[in-house]
Amino acid sequence: MPIQPTSKIWHNGNLIPWDKAQIHVMSHVVHYGSSVFEGIRCYAQPQGAAVFRLPEHMQRLIDSAKIYRMTLPYSLDQLSSAVVELIEVNGVAPCYIRPIALRGYGEVGVNPKHSPIEVYIANYPWGKYVPGDDGADVCISSWNRLAPNTMPSLAKAGANYMNSQLIRMEADLNGYAEGIALDVNGYLSEGSGENLFIVRNGVIYTSPLANSVLAGITRDSVLTLARHLGMTVVEQAMPRELLYIADEVFFTGTAAEVTPIRSVDRITVADGNIGPITKQLADEFFGIANGLKPDRFGWLTPVNVSVEQAVSV
Repeated sequence: MPIQPTSKIWHNGNLIPWDKAQIHVMSHVVHYGSSVFEGIRCYAQPQGAAVFRLPEHMQRLIDSAKIYRMTLPYSLDQLSSAVVELIEVNGVAPCYIRPIALRGYGEVGVNPKHSPIEVYIANYPWGKYVPGDDGADVCISSWNRLAPNTMPSLAKAGANYMNSQLIRMEADLNGYAEGIALDVNGYLSEGSGENLFIVRNGVIYTSPLANSVLAGITRDSVLTLARHLGMTVVEQAMPRELLYIADEVFFTGTAAEVTPIRSVDRITVADGNIGPITKQLADEFFGIANGLKPDRFGWLTPVNVSVEQAVSV
């Protein structure tokens, strides 16, 4: 989906025009992928708009930066407040929010210590991420996720997404909406930008963090909702073939939200329709995000923006 420019971008504590948010071609990030970032959604509400799990996303940005020895000059509260300020100034909601911390123009060399750290936050309209209105048709990728102790999966780093690009491009070229990667030991890991869930015999399974998966905020939200609803949840390593005999399969992610999977490697999941557990979890998730159900977990940060788009179930 093409980026739709907005008026302002937050840069190191200041609001600057969208077209002025530029970096030099010799910036460290361009040559070495030295960035960490977040993806956050702001949802329409009956009486305005709200950002979904803003503090948790910003804490993950801080954690990602710490893993890569990037000391951010802003606190959790400052970063969260910056997002609210930006959305209200641009007056765009619902929207997608992209904070990014990167190593800028300083030196060229693998050691980044003399390259300054720049922080930007942008927001813009964005819709559905994973193609497929009735469920996504996906495949197992020939590309594995990163092995432990190579690049840290718990850091949402720009460089990690070179691996994701290979997974997504291969899937697209072969006629699939998305690819699912295995880890270095051949167990199910995740999609190019989504966590993976499987339902079998009423039990919800998902890969643990040790299987080279990102600690997804939406993943955590779905786990919380499932347990709150009394569902059985198991985090364990899973073999590939479990996908082929699953009753339900779905993705989660800020971009993907809760996306049902219709087929894997052209093997239909059950009858090909969204399963009851996936639907119940999706209804709960979107109900809270869109303000149609009580925010019983304190996940929403209100923003003062008038929303023209109607909110519906």
